[in-house]
Amino acid sequence: MKSIDEIELRGRRTFLRVDYNVPLEGDPPAITDDSRIEASLPTVRYALERGARLVLASHLGRPKGRVDPVQSLRPAAARLAELIGKPVPLASDSVGPDVEKAVAALREGECLMLENLRFHAEEEKNDPGFCRQLAALADVYVNDTFGAAHRAHASTAGMVPLVPVRAAGFLLRDELRHLGALLEKPERPFVTILGGAKVSDKITVIENLLPRIDALIVGGAMAYTLLAADGARVGSSRVERDKIDLAKTTLAKARQAGVRILLPSDHVIAERPDGSTPGKVSGREIPDGWLGVDIGPETRAAYAKEIASARTVLWNGPMGIFEIDAFAAGTFAIAEAMAAAHATTVVGGGDSVAALQRSGVADRISHVSTGGGASLELLEGKVLPGVAALG
Repeated sequence: MKSIDEIELRGRRTFLRVDYNVPLEGDPPAITDDSRIEASLPTVRYALERGARLVLASHLGRPKGRVDPVQSLRPAAARLAELIGKPVPLASDSVGPDVEKAVAALREGECLMLENLRFHAEEEKNDPGFCRQLAALADVYVNDTFGAAHRAHASTAGMVPLVPVRAAGFLLRDELRHLGALLEKPERPFVTILGGAKVSDKITVIENLLPRIDALIVGGAMAYTLLAADGARVGSSRVERDKIDLAKTTLAKARQAGVRILLPSDHVIAERPDGSTPGKVSGREIPDGWLGVDIGPETRAAYAKEIASARTVLWNGPMGIFEIDAFAAGTFAIAEAMAAAHATTVVGGGDSVAALQRSGVADRISHVSTGGGASLELLEGKVLPGVAALG
């Protein structure tokens, strides 16, 4: 697979698939977090400096194949123009005669942003006709959206073989390098931290990582399924009852592989998960009528100690209901421990990244992944369609 700095761009229509699926609020819609746009800047600037006739393409939201002005990419085009100091006109559509004319009129070092790809249902369906229409706009295809690389859509997979020259952008290349290194030759000890709601979402990741890791730290609601499988009382905590046997098997495999399993030894518990009732600290056993909403102080200290001893740390998923301030201490403690570690640190997943940003330590992490679902699938050992298409 080539990267963008290995191909000739000057004068070529360069179709750059980016991830500008940014959060919008208000009327008119305004961007509340432009980090995805900023993440694309090295590739965008490189292409323009090398004289590409740049065609930017992205999805935004879930318009379900219908034109929705609220989900237009106009705010993204305006923000990108501010960041690069150049005009970024927005096309009226992503395909069609008017778009073809606008692309043909581009000069070297100029760019055009296509309108939301998902205004066409054919994008998510990977429709062959839509793929051909998109490919007709390009001499070169560059994928710089890791966050959508696990989707076999028209703009990430279907159109790619129809374009003669294709490459990865800097963001996608760096994501694959950092996450790939975790699977290939991580420096040991290698500690993985997994949180979030469902153990079923992470079970394949755990199984794929077991031969590579030294310790597995577990938090979030998924910990209660594992604790229940380990014979602990978990009160009214969220448990995937149909996954208890699977959790038991996973714990047994981990122990057989010599992997240390760290489950919460104490908890912050509450009678309701919405923050309307105060929380309190409980030991390992959670009484009936109460549910775990965060890891407790003893657990935070134990987890931080394990992280401090590592040379490689991967974190995906919060330790509790961190959106509620009273239940966020555990997640922020993990963020601080990651930032203080003398290790290669990698964080993936939207909630974990949000926690990093809220705690103000994101700039002290070795690599912050832009793709939640894509990073999990890669760590599961799956081939991502958007990466496979690049050859």
